[in-house]
Amino acid sequence: MANKPIYVTQPSLAPLKEVIPYLERIWETGIMTHNGPLMQQLEKELSDYLGVSDVVCLANGTCALQLSIRALELEGEIITTPFTFIATSNIIAWERCTPVFVDIDPDTWNIDSDKIEERITEKTSAILPVHVFSAPCDIDRIEQIARKFDLKVIYDAAHAMCVNYNGKSIMSYGDVSCTSFHATKLFNTCEGGACITNDQGLAARIRRMRFFGFNESKEIVDDGMNAKMTEISAGLGLANLHHLDHVRKNRRKKYEIYRSILAECTFINIQKYHPNEYNYSYMPVLFHSEETLLQAIEKLNTEKVFPKRYFYPSLHETPIFDDITLPISESIARTILCLPLYDKLNEEDITKICDVILQL
Repeated sequence: MANKPIYVTQPSLAPLKEVIPYLERIWETGIMTHNGPLMQQLEKELSDYLGVSDVVCLANGTCALQLSIRALELEGEIITTPFTFIATSNIIAWERCTPVFVDIDPDTWNIDSDKIEERITEKTSAILPVHVFSAPCDIDRIEQIARKFDLKVIYDAAHAMCVNYNGKSIMSYGDVSCTSFHATKLFNTCEGGACITNDQGLAARIRRMRFFGFNESKEIVDDGMNAKMTEISAGLGLANLHHLDHVRKNRRKKYEIYRSILAECTFINIQKYHPNEYNYSYMPVLFHSEETLLQAIEKLNTEKVFPKRYFYPSLHETPIFDDITLPISESIARTILCLPLYDKLNEEDITKICDVILQL
């Protein structure tokens, strides 16, 4: 099929000639980190682009989750989903809280909002849902529950760049939204992430905490750690941001090619989403059985195509967490596969990938 291996994703990168001027600015100023001018510029441009009040750039998306939990002073139990990347629940435990898993919706693959209340106890301090593959959670219901029980809400929006919900950025919801700018994401800074919040006091605290607790006068006034974004990452992000609309439209086009060809496939399902509330950054397909999924992986690997199982296993089945029964997450985790989707993937290869699946 391919002369070179086709992996599940590749980073979307601005032309090198557009990145070099930012590197030259770093070399001229000698500033490489510590709240540098390029990072401040990226925060401002991202805030304007997303239409949100405050973007706090960080070293990665995991730091965004960690600092949010710490800045909100959460304790006890945090309700979350088992169908996500390990960092979501790992960081809850790392911050000495207890992740409490709730099963997921069989169509959207997000946390099932109808099952949240039954898991709330006197120890519950927050809800941490994930917008899986960028499809919005049941935001209205989650926020209604949070108000009813006086809980904080942290959204893991690692997948959800460029998604709007009810006419505004999905990052605008909750006490804080955490996103990732990792190389695999729709928008990347190589490594990076951010907290987005409408609470100016919370944003100011996270800014202090990302730099060991120093305030603007270089006085230690808060708890903190080293979670700063470097100027090199910020420069790459500024260059990439100029191409983000094109990248998103291009991925949607490729996603829709997949959907069109696979529409006749009787043994796969597609995530339920609203076309205008989705960023098309992944191409997840749900097989009717794990056996068929494994056959697809084997056949594609033979053709030097390497899809990826997201997210397997369901986190409640891993040895570091309590083993409970969450049948929907267990089933979906066993039968979901992300097919290659990225900016430079050509249509001919998409067609051939689909042909392999259709011939199973």
